[in-house]
Amino acid sequence: MSRRFWSILLVLALGTSASAQRRDEVLVSAASSLTNVLQQIARVYEAQTGARIALNFGASNTLARQIAAGAPVDLFISADEAQMNVVRDETIAQTRVDLLSNQLAIAVPTDRPRVVRSARDLANPSFKRIALGDPAAVPAGVYARRYLEHTGIWPLIAPKVIPSATVRLALAAVETGAADAAIVYRTDVAAARRATLAFVVPLAEGPRILYPAAVVRSAPHAEAAKRFLTFLRSPAAADIFSRAGFLPVPDAAR
Repeated sequence: MSRRFWSILLVLALGTSASAQRRDEVLVSAASSLTNVLQQIARVYEAQTGARIALNFGASNTLARQIAAGAPVDLFISADEAQMNVVRDETIAQTRVDLLSNQLAIAVPTDRPRVVRSARDLANPSFKRIALGDPAAVPAGVYARRYLEHTGIWPLIAPKVIPSATVRLALAAVETGAADAAIVYRTDVAAARRATLAFVVPLAEGPRILYPAAVVRSAPHAEAAKRFLTFLRSPAAADIFSRAGFLPVPDAAR
């Protein structure tokens, strides 16, 4: 699809007009699991600098396709390295950083709490529907499948899987009762209203989860995007990320 198509699509998604967009506004396309925390950080940054941050959230694989097709994005924050690699030719290599880490967790409906001692419990017949981000494309689903394959229970879980377009939609399936459980990020469960944390995958057992970030090579506001990326790595932003449950990048990934 053309650059013009994605320009129009993003303008509509952000509820603004091209003529109203400020010259110093930074358009950030970020993984949906970062929705709450980036909204908070953007407000702090805007208050401190007077800059404008426009946030476009979605599944990392969808955002990567948009950028590769020419969407006018300034900064891309993916929930995994694979989707950042999809657009590596479109990003400025010198600005690419590993920003954050996270942990997988199992969520269950608040009105149907369960004791889950390990992911193997999901093989129990009482868990009929298990929501994941699409395990073939969405980073949270890819991470979940990798973990379940490592534990040897993926063949038992796969027939129960409800694939979702984003990790937030997988969590929503639990909150609405459409699924008996979901494997999502720990940070997503912390922000949920009708889902309960049932199990957290130990860091030593789970996949290495990384959120890389980079300025897009064709960014309309590259310098402003670099400044915001610098702020995202500051102690002030790190404190907000930490309070939201995100983890620092493991030493092995630095």
